[in-house]
Amino acid sequence: MAEIVNLNRVRKARAKAAAGKTAEANRTKFGRSKAERDAEAAEKARREALLDGAKREE
Repeated sequence: MAEIVNLNRVRKARAKAAAGKTAEANRTKFGRSKAERDAEAAEKARREALLDGAKREE
């Protein structure tokens, strides 16, 4: 005799698996590590300080 399957649970499980694959793809495509974010923020602060230091007084 065949195993009884709840179709609603199967559908939801399939949708959850698909969402997980999409999330994994987005993490690799858009995600950055904390070190990368910190390095970018430090570089931005350095550039802004350099630009502010080069401004002429009026």
